[in-house]
Amino acid sequence: MTSTETPVELSTAPAEAPSNDVQLTETAATKVRALLDQEGRDDLRLRIAVQPGGCSGMQYQLFFDERALDGDVELEPHGVPVVVDRMSAPYLGGAVVDFTDTIEQQGFTIDNPNAQGGCACGNSFCG
Repeated sequence: MTSTETPVELSTAPAEAPSNDVQLTETAATKVRALLDQEGRDDLRLRIAVQPGGCSGMQYQLFFDERALDGDVELEPHGVPVVVDRMSAPYLGGAVVDFTDTIEQQGFTIDNPNAQGGCACGNSFCG
């Protein structure tokens, strides 16, 4: 593979990405723990991923996963088991996941310093 064929995800990864992990606020951690308790399983972790798609080019995915993928970054902010795949990690370094529960909005939000632009729904961004 020549350097012109190298995927963008690998060529633009910040050098400090592994040490600049994604974080959960205490509010988000509390919500994730409650959802994990509802599942009644101790083998699940919150997986945070970035996938192509959405109206801005990239979109976030948050889901519970029991799988371990090669190259996963494993974290435990506020005691919550979190995994990020190796392709998503550079896009999520320094991102903060929060949980909002207001009359206007309920759900997880991601404040990502790596996002160059976003969309009105807050679910996708430019990487």
